[in-house]
Amino acid sequence: MAAKSVFITGTTGFIGGDAFYALHKAHPDWNYTILVRSEDKGKDVQKQYPDVRLAIGSLDDSKVIEKASSQADIVVHTADSSDHQGAAKAIAAGLRSTHSSSNPGYWIHISGTGILCWYDMDNKRYGEGPLPEQDYNDLEGVDKVTSLPDTAFHRDVDKIVLDEAAKDPSAVKVAIVCPPTIYGTGRGPSNQRSRQIPGLTETTLEKGFGPIIGAGETEWDNVHVHDLSKLIVLLSDRAASSEKQSDEQEIWGPKGYFFAENGKHKWSQISALIAKEAKKQGVIESDETKVLDVDEAQKKLGFQALSWGLNSRGEAKRARKYLGWKPEGESLEEWIPESVQIEAKRLNKA
Repeated sequence: MAAKSVFITGTTGFIGGDAFYALHKAHPDWNYTILVRSEDKGKDVQKQYPDVRLAIGSLDDSKVIEKASSQADIVVHTADSSDHQGAAKAIAAGLRSTHSSSNPGYWIHISGTGILCWYDMDNKRYGEGPLPEQDYNDLEGVDKVTSLPDTAFHRDVDKIVLDEAAKDPSAVKVAIVCPPTIYGTGRGPSNQRSRQIPGLTETTLEKGFGPIIGAGETEWDNVHVHDLSKLIVLLSDRAASSEKQSDEQEIWGPKGYFFAENGKHKWSQISALIAKEAKKQGVIESDETKVLDVDEAQKKLGFQALSWGLNSRGEAKRARKYLGWKPEGESLEEWIPESVQIEAKRLNKA
């Protein structure tokens, strides 16, 4: 496999940092360029990866992103990737400017399964269990996933990426990775903390009880961050391979939409487990759970808290079938003691 040029956004973040760790470990000979807001931010990454090249700019610096994308064989976009329209458009323009069917460029775009919460959000249906029609999958159900209502969270950027995937699929090959609740400690150079579970743990330690939204019947899927990074590496390997296979259209283009789950959970049960573990570790006095007002939860942590009261169910069939993805990380339930330890220390409650 020849060395490739890779442009990555979000290496100082949680998802991008861990993905870069895994990708660099798998392919240390590749040429990496990372988007960072400042040289100081870049130097933090270069301490761990001295050969990395810096593209200095924010997500609003379209010319910087477009240029870096035009020079890359593969773009891995993780920095606010599910919600920043300008960055997505700049990546598309950059890849399109220098790639063709004889020399295709590859774009691995990170979305998020908050997009599947649209029905509950539209109907203010907080805390109720999932309806049968709220179960999605990315294989035989991929058309349903790629045609969600425009009101869906992340849908505006998904549409930009999907439009690009259909525009010239032989020149710019696009895959969307859509992770659910991500847990585990990252291996990146800066932020190693995810959002939903640490946020729930933090709220439990601050309130002294496990918070539940509404009836507490909502369900999400989950994945360990290391397993998510493994999927990104597998896609990068396929992009770099000189042997193109007959299933290419199942990997890249309009069908190239990958959920990334390795388990499911009910939010009220996770809240109860966190409270129980926090009491066991002596950082709260009671392991009880209580209903937390939706508005209060959202005011504190935004969508990540609101998501505890919404449903998001998306089965990851495509990666398992076409990429041989085999998640191996510890379960969410097994990771909870570590989450409590980390948040207790962060809040000076340990």
